Amino acid sequence: MDADVPAHHIRSFVRREGRFTAAQRLAFETLWHARGLMPDDGLLDLPALFPDCRRFALEIGFGMGLSLAELAIREPETGFIGIEVHRPGVGKLLSLAEEAGLNNLRVFCADAVDVLLRCIPEQSLDLVMLFFPDPWPKKRHQKRRLVQAPFVAALRGKLRNGGVFHLATDWEDYATQMLEVLGAAPGWSNVAGAAGFAPRPESRPITRFEARGQRLGHGVWDLLFSRDDSLQAD
Repeated sequence: MDADVPAHHIRSFVRREGRFTAAQRLAFETLWHARGLMPDDGLLDLPALFPDCRRFALEIGFGMGLSLAELAIREPETGFIGIEVHRPGVGKLLSLAEEAGLNNLRVFCADAVDVLLRCIPEQSLDLVMLFFPDPWPKKRHQKRRLVQAPFVAALRGKLRNGGVFHLATDWEDYATQMLEVLGAAPGWSNVAGAAGFAPRPESRPITRFEARGQRLGHGVWDLLFSRDDSLQAD
């Protein structure tokens, strides 16, 4: 990972665990052994982890996991890694994966930067997804936003040439920051070109959170940037 990402980086999250239902707790405790991954396990061998898969994707912050489970069901030839720090969401996703019999989904309950540092091989991913991350709306907190130059540089190294980083947010100022950070980062190409923001790809499920925002008239901004080794990179 890029040397500018410190081992003791500023966390982009606060563990607001909220209600941990009995069903979520039971799923977390009984199903973790089958699909759970730990940063201490070290670098992943993705083809060995997903022997029936041709592509590999990572979602950072999957929430309650409904959209990630939908993607894994829809794309059985893609191996999905999900990262989430909140145990209720992890428990819910583990339950969904068990019900659907998914063999192409594994889960970390850990900080995304730690996972990238220790577990994701270079040039191994075809897709990284970051949907509706914590916007940290107060100006004094915006240093906690995940999409910053060092993180983007580190993440680029994990994508194959042509691999895509897909982001979405319903905070316009964060969308603008994302566009500025990625637009200035070396070795990236904006899939939407001069348009900047992209229409929502049909491949991205609409979450209940997003549907509620749409009913309230909230905007959503999608960005798709691909790793482009033909461009000059530092």
